[in-house]
Amino acid sequence: MNLFPIILVIHLLLAVALVGVVLLQRSEGGALGIGGGGNVLTGRAAGNLLTRTTAILAAAFFMTSLGLAMIANNRSGGSSPFDQVPAAAPAAPAQQPAKPAMPSGPSAPLAH
Repeated sequence: MNLFPIILVIHLLLAVALVGVVLLQRSEGGALGIGGGGNVLTGRAAGNLLTRTTAILAAAFFMTSLGLAMIANNRSGGSSPFDQVPAAAPAAPAQQPAKPAMPSGPSAPLAH
């Protein structure tokens, strides 16, 4: 049975729910003076509920992320995408540009 689409849908729903719960939390007032004025959910119980909900959603999001990574690793045969990149050819040593010949003779300018 292919679990990838199921875990991916759960992962996306968790991401949306996590964003929503974080936006519901009360601002601490450090965001350039904005926010903190709304009294949608105030009080200690609401803060604990939102904190717990955020922690649970974050843990579930983390677990689905690991699950998706493990499924992707198994599908690729356990190899990393970096293993498939061809090795670069060694760089040729940089050549110094040739210095122009200094004119010689009585009409040559003096170098300072």
